[in-house]
Amino acid sequence: MHEMLEIREICKTPKQLLKSESFARYLELYKKEFVSELMKREDKDLKEELQHRITFIKGIKPEDYIDIIKGATPFSGDQLRDYRASVQFLDGAFHHYRTKTYARLILPVDENLNGTSSEIIKDKVSNKADKLSELILETRRILLVKVGFGSGIRRSQGLECHPNVAVGEIPGNSVKLPNDYAVLKKVPVTSTADMRTGVYYTTHANKRAFPFFELGHNPFKKDSFNPEEYIAIPFEIGAWNILCYIHKTPGYIEIEPGLLNLFPYSKTENVTQKQVDGIFVLGCPNSDMDDLGYFHDKENDLLVGVIPGLDECQYFGYGKKPMLTLHNVLCILKGNLPLHCGATRYVVRFDEKTNEPYIFDSLIKADDMGRAILEKNNKGEEIPYFYGTETGAFACLDGFSEHAKMQMEGREIGYNKHSGTNARQIVPVTDYSEIATGSELDILLYLNNYEIIPLGESCMKADMKPDDALDHFRKGARVAAGSTQTHRGDVEISYWANPFPLLKDDNWNDLPEHKDLCDKFEKIEERFFKNFNKRVNKGEMKIGVAHSMLMAGVYKESTDEVLKNGGFDDRNLVEHHGPERAAHDMIELIKEAAVEKRSRVDGNPKEVDITIATIGDSRTGKSEMAEKMDGVLNMSLI
Repeated sequence: MHEMLEIREICKTPKQLLKSESFARYLELYKKEFVSELMKREDKDLKEELQHRITFIKGIKPEDYIDIIKGATPFSGDQLRDYRASVQFLDGAFHHYRTKTYARLILPVDENLNGTSSEIIKDKVSNKADKLSELILETRRILLVKVGFGSGIRRSQGLECHPNVAVGEIPGNSVKLPNDYAVLKKVPVTSTADMRTGVYYTTHANKRAFPFFELGHNPFKKDSFNPEEYIAIPFEIGAWNILCYIHKTPGYIEIEPGLLNLFPYSKTENVTQKQVDGIFVLGCPNSDMDDLGYFHDKENDLLVGVIPGLDECQYFGYGKKPMLTLHNVLCILKGNLPLHCGATRYVVRFDEKTNEPYIFDSLIKADDMGRAILEKNNKGEEIPYFYGTETGAFACLDGFSEHAKMQMEGREIGYNKHSGTNARQIVPVTDYSEIATGSELDILLYLNNYEIIPLGESCMKADMKPDDALDHFRKGARVAAGSTQTHRGDVEISYWANPFPLLKDDNWNDLPEHKDLCDKFEKIEERFFKNFNKRVNKGEMKIGVAHSMLMAGVYKESTDEVLKNGGFDDRNLVEHHGPERAAHDMIELIKEAAVEKRSRVDGNPKEVDITIATIGDSRTGKSEMAEKMDGVLNMSLI
């Protein structure tokens, strides 16, 4: 559908639903789209029949369905014929609503929320979404029965009619923003949401083709900004609050549920009692490619990002990556180290009889991005602590097994399922409390996805000197899967695996757009690696390279002899067997680190935590290794 459907009325009966403004608006939108499709066929046969059909559709009114509901049955003759035709048309609209329409149920919320009432509001929003779905199904059933279509088997149990998202909104003027951005206060702000999962959307683009760099001008066009055309969602990304404004046009509005499944919400008080740290405008119709990027408004102490409303930018990655870029810029400005990585905290226990270590639990701290902070302990020593950014994962389905995909079913928001390559879905993978709580960083590895490790050697090279490992982090080499602009099988270089924004070119030369930011990053890098050197020398940390071998089979330097030396007979199976082998070696590394950590702790504890961050971009093997490890460690039956 060419327009989003906003539902603000709370209806309790079928009559109220059919009399509502939302139903009238949706019926008109569906009629308009249906007629438009019929008009495209006018040059074909049955032109006269099509014209009569169009005339009939244009004449359908909401009152017709109210008359059917109120009318005394049984109907007969011409009246029954017309009523049946109207109900058949509406049943098509019903299925269209379930599968093609982007609908938002909106409830006003008291802006003065606290921890207790927030949960009550969430329950209220979810309950209203459930009630609306039940009411739509009930109304459909009554209409079908009224015109004699209700006989035989009733097919309703598999149907659900939830709006794509049901939200609670607070007034936009309650949000803290500088005066230069006052027009944004006219957009109501989402404070809580209940969304329909298991839904797949199709966007115009299926890859990110354009970088999100710093701009020399403020891309926010306040004079042409129309508040009625946007929704606003406050996201808490790391330590910072980013207000995301999404244009309601198809192609962009569908990105909303994916973002809701990826990032945690900002608490209401974080955006009403203090100024937000950044704003991000997604799908601005008044912008062009010159406005794609971010601007540091130093005068207002605000980061401002914009994605123009162009077809080629209608891709979920243009929602996720720019907001993570704002997070990373804020990291660097505040002296933190942004890390493009996956990170997991492993709980390792020790057998009471044998004293052997075993992994009891694993908790994801980051799927794609996080930050490290040096915090002082009670001895005054600086310890690197890791924090995450996302509670969800933006998973590329190309590399997952059918078992893994099955485990995601029912929780996912999907994009471009039938695109052939780079089909993606967002699934929740961890809790807010895990990403928001710092964990001591025990192991830091660069994830190499193309070099084959000879059979018999460990894929975990975790005993490197920090300065030697730093070369790998800086080089950021990986073999591409073809989901970016780099050709599949070619080596791609990106400084520190591109922590967004890209700081250096392939030769490690500073990008002119990010010279100041790069200078700050290098000072942060120096400070952290000075700390890492001390910790490695004291045996308190491991650093090095993990070899997933995920793309080794397509790497152009992987000869048959090299593959054979690595124990691979089939080039096509390397991407499956390589990460599995790496996963087993990772488990051994975790146990080894746990034994060493336990020996340094007084009291011989029964368990210790080992937190590992693996630096790498898309398709370096983060998710694939995690899946293989989960297969070994998982305690569920599916």
